Amino acid sequence: MLLPETIASDLLSPAEMATADRLTVGAGIPGGVLMRHAGAAVAKTAMRLMPGLRSRGGRVAVFCGPGNNGGDGFVVAQHLQAEGYEVSLGLLCGVEDLRGDAAAAAQAWSGLILRFEDVALEAADLAIAAIFGAGLSRDVEGAAHAAIARLNAWTRRTRKPIVAVDIPSGIDGASGQVRGIAVEAAQTVTFFRLKPGHLLLPGRIYCGEITLVDIGISEAVLETIAPKTFINRPAIWANLLPQPRLEGHKYGRGHALVLSGPLVSTGAARLAARGALRAGAGLVTVATPQDALSVHAAALTAIMTRVCDGPEDLAELLNDPRKNAVVMGPGMGVGPATRAMVDAALAPVAAPTQPRSVVLDADALTSFAGDPLKLAGAIKQSGKSVVLTPHDGEFARLFAVKAGVLRDHAQAAVALASDSKLERARAAAALLGAVIILKGADTVVAAPDGRATIACDAPPWLATAGSGDVLAGMVGGLLAQSMPAFEAACAGVWLHGAAAREFGPGLIAEDIPDSLPPVLRRFVDSTLL
Repeated sequence: MLLPETIASDLLSPAEMATADRLTVGAGIPGGVLMRHAGAAVAKTAMRLMPGLRSRGGRVAVFCGPGNNGGDGFVVAQHLQAEGYEVSLGLLCGVEDLRGDAAAAAQAWSGLILRFEDVALEAADLAIAAIFGAGLSRDVEGAAHAAIARLNAWTRRTRKPIVAVDIPSGIDGASGQVRGIAVEAAQTVTFFRLKPGHLLLPGRIYCGEITLVDIGISEAVLETIAPKTFINRPAIWANLLPQPRLEGHKYGRGHALVLSGPLVSTGAARLAARGALRAGAGLVTVATPQDALSVHAAALTAIMTRVCDGPEDLAELLNDPRKNAVVMGPGMGVGPATRAMVDAALAPVAAPTQPRSVVLDADALTSFAGDPLKLAGAIKQSGKSVVLTPHDGEFARLFAVKAGVLRDHAQAAVALASDSKLERARAAAALLGAVIILKGADTVVAAPDGRATIACDAPPWLATAGSGDVLAGMVGGLLAQSMPAFEAACAGVWLHGAAAREFGPGLIAEDIPDSLPPVLRRFVDSTLL
């Protein structure tokens, strides 16, 4: 899903959005005004989806819940009725149960208020779902569940659209999870800022096209809220993206060391190495077991090779401070040998002459399965910038701890078991003291200080064997150029997706690095304007 650049990058949790509303009302703008603006915006979107039906008596079904989301629905109904549409409106609760601005909106509605099951949906040209907003955190039950099931069956059968108010009813705005059942919207109209649930799966799938509208909330509220979650876009990291300089040379662009596995699994390291080189590292070396040296030497040209048969060899290679980024994990194999190599890479240096960063992927992570505190200790003692790049399976294995292991980290233990990908990534970053790239179509990058980004534009053909190896290498290549770890991780994820979009369908992992130059050229050209 490519979002328009006009959509702001800040993401607000439902709690933060409630704070934005409260601050706005406290500044003198009544909540009813915000509700009227929201309802008018949704009505405008609905009319756009029904071209030509106004003059021919277009019919709309509106489903309103018991809170302010339902109040927005009443305002939508008023606008559509005033424009000549035939509106059938249902309310989940009794009118007497409504409170505040929602109650006022219902009082202003001049039409009938029906039970959900009595709404004339079958005859409708469009439906409005204003049952629950982004703050939903419990499963949908009863009449609401039945209504959503009915709406979904209707839109699948008729191909007529549902417009969701704020977020598809049934989606948790914080996590993107389906709470029992959720509306399958063609359009979602939300207000002031997107919520994480608009981008995290599966919520993103239910949203359809997203429209963000201004309803009168001042940007000044962000100073108080200080959001730490963002859409992963160049605006977050572009000013730190390494740019080649006229007076520069390869030694000034860093030296990435990529560790290889044994003879039977050498391809992953070459994918990572090529990713690092294309991302701009001045030099890249594959550190390989002796038995795989000839394979790498025959396949590599600009990438160098060095023999590395164990932790002692790795330590010797790392005595050269110019090797300032290490990428390890792809194809290395799971077990004590890989774990020992990770320990060697993370070994603290008494007086480092140059900072060194480490990327841990795949087998390097799984070799610590069930023992994240051991890894956390090694990272803390290393003094290095560390980036971990697990997919959900690797993440689950790493944190599959026995009861009591995290007794001194109770809050982290709860968050690591959360159904929120964002919360899990943040908890892991804080516990391990490392930047986490929790991969997927909705890749989350989280830093130990709480900052996080969510990717929203990865093409589906990026899900191919070896893609993650390339990503690990690209991040390593950016780190080699001294890009800060969080920004390097965010940039690596974005560039990885952009390169895949550049190539298009039919992509295989080998295509990703070679599709990166035109993407990077656009950044270089923009700095020369």
